[in-house]
Amino acid sequence: MSTDKDFKRVVRTRLQKTGESYTAARATLLRRPRATTRATEPPFDYSAKAGMRDAVIMEKTGKGWAEWLDVLDRAKAHEWTHTEIARHVSEAHGVPPWWTQAVTVGYERIKDLRARGQRRAGTWEAAKSRTFAAPVAEVFCAFHDPRRRATWLPGVKLTVRTATANKSLRITWPDGSSVQCYFTVKGPAKSSVAVQHVKLPDRAAVDRMKAMWAERLDALAERLLPTKRTTASR
Repeated sequence: MSTDKDFKRVVRTRLQKTGESYTAARATLLRRPRATTRATEPPFDYSAKAGMRDAVIMEKTGKGWAEWLDVLDRAKAHEWTHTEIARHVSEAHGVPPWWTQAVTVGYERIKDLRARGQRRAGTWEAAKSRTFAAPVAEVFCAFHDPRRRATWLPGVKLTVRTATANKSLRITWPDGSSVQCYFTVKGPAKSSVAVQHVKLPDRAAVDRMKAMWAERLDALAERLLPTKRTTASR
């Protein structure tokens, strides 16, 4: 009896994930070898597929990957566009913009709606983040002000499309790709930026831009280090 109940639970889980009818989900599972006990089934590593640790997503959004999967599957989010999923995560669950994107992208990866580094439309994206020992206003200015930006990102003639002070920037890269920057306060003299470089043509471009952003954000971090002052003894 308990085995039959377990099987029905597995069927319901499958139909929630795939959108199949109960009959279709049951027929598919009946064609597969059934495990002797649930204890022998290895746990699915949602963190690896989503590209972000479960503990981090739990801390920042209040839910781990298994709970997000359950919540979004019940809403049939696998049938929605990226924008529709993100809107639901933000409006229905009160998740901030950067973490809204993290939940949405992670869910899409778990559901095989996109590969790591790929967007739903088929284009590719590179993501990098960095924490700085500087106030968020200073980090934002280093991105937004052309003169300051040239000191750590030289030779790039980009266009800032939109800017929300100390929160976000949307940039058009010289090759027509797009960069989204999200700034977060970590403390009075500590902040971070998350960079998403989107509309890249292929995996090679992703690897190239990831390496470039890692190098340039390190260069910016060096420039934002607090000035060391020494007092000469007299």
